[in-house]
Amino acid sequence: MIPLMTPIVRAISQLDDRVLLGVVIQSVLWSVLCFALLHVAAIWAVHGLLDLHGWIAWVVDALGSVAASLLALWLFVPVAAAIGTLYFDRIAAAVERRWYPALPPPEGAPLSVQVWDGVILGLRILGLNIVALLLALAIPGIGLLLAWAIAAYALGRGLFVAVAMRRMPRPAAEALYRACRWSVLAQGGVMAVAAYVPLLNLLLPVVGTAAMVHALDMALARVGPPPGALRV
Repeated sequence: MIPLMTPIVRAISQLDDRVLLGVVIQSVLWSVLCFALLHVAAIWAVHGLLDLHGWIAWVVDALGSVAASLLALWLFVPVAAAIGTLYFDRIAAAVERRWYPALPPPEGAPLSVQVWDGVILGLRILGLNIVALLLALAIPGIGLLLAWAIAAYALGRGLFVAVAMRRMPRPAAEALYRACRWSVLAQGGVMAVAAYVPLLNLLLPVVGTAAMVHALDMALARVGPPPGALRV
């Protein structure tokens, strides 16, 4: 198996796990709700900005609805990341039970720090996604590529550090990310593609987090625990 695909393939193969299946159902429900709210909000915004009448209004209304759906899909990436942080401890524990049973119990950053980091992650990805959207509109083609790169960075770094912080303080998690930056960003690139595929993106909160547990194991095997890590 290609090392790049190992984390994502292992994550998908574990979707039959009862714990992960329960998280999938809950996260999908949250994802559908959030996507619906984003869709409604986007349509409301489009209609509010364009107050037209007659057949022109009908055409604009149809195009606006399509645009609103695309906008909601675009903004779903930070929502998916935020949803993943709600369950990442449960997801990571299930993955470790199946694949890494010899690991000691996690002992990393305080829970409050992990929760706050999850909130910051969602806001950071939201901000970067807005920048990516503006680039995609301003520079067609190249802008889409830049948008993908931004999403890859946001998802890759964000989820990796969040998972790593279960087993080490934030400085150590960030040091490990820097040591394995390109392999982590490659995982983020795969997730960024999945994030814009309807239906598949609903699984991103679970599959993305599970894949990063495997990416963390590969990083530790390659460079070893960073200075300041507790028990890994």
